[in-house]
Amino acid sequence: MGAAVCAALRVSPVSQVVYISSDAVYADSIQPLTENSCAQPASLHGIMHLAREVMLCSAFSGRVCILRPTLIYGVGDPHNGYGPNRFCRLAVSGKDIVLFGQGEERRDHVWVEDVAELVFRVLMHQSTGILNVSTGTVCSFRKIAELAVNCAKQKSKIIFSPRSGPMPHNGYRPFDVKETYASFPNFKYSQLQTIIPHLTNI
Repeated sequence: MGAAVCAALRVSPVSQVVYISSDAVYADSIQPLTENSCAQPASLHGIMHLAREVMLCSAFSGRVCILRPTLIYGVGDPHNGYGPNRFCRLAVSGKDIVLFGQGEERRDHVWVEDVAELVFRVLMHQSTGILNVSTGTVCSFRKIAELAVNCAKQKSKIIFSPRSGPMPHNGYRPFDVKETYASFPNFKYSQLQTIIPHLTNI
């Protein structure tokens, strides 16, 4: 897929390329990740995104902006991934939410509409370079599940299950978001406690 896009750019150049990559390109760190953090992915998913970043920057000499979002959630998400999307759907349906371990992993989650807003701003400003897309706030999966259950006001229960392996990213993946606010001073990330009540009342 990346090779096809690069070939197309050589034949029909555009004014700007914006690639939505992933925070999976970064190595694990207990320190907040920044745009200058080590890009040393530990998964095939992260390797794929980093390879595409390199390919695009090599194939296109014009403006390139790479966005590296963390876990994305929002209305209509088709993946039903572990986290806000699945928890809210289960809570609204009155079904129990099963957590890995005690749900103690702390991760950052970013609302899809905030991602879209930043893409829009990048296009309007013809921005270049790398920008992490994350709120700067980590939250445990247990807290997210509790918030979903409380907001849905159904009969859902939170159930804990034994882990079958180690916690991804050692259970903690913080971000430093100063670069986002330096680039777009009047932008503000939405927080889970503001969006989850909306997701459980659709």
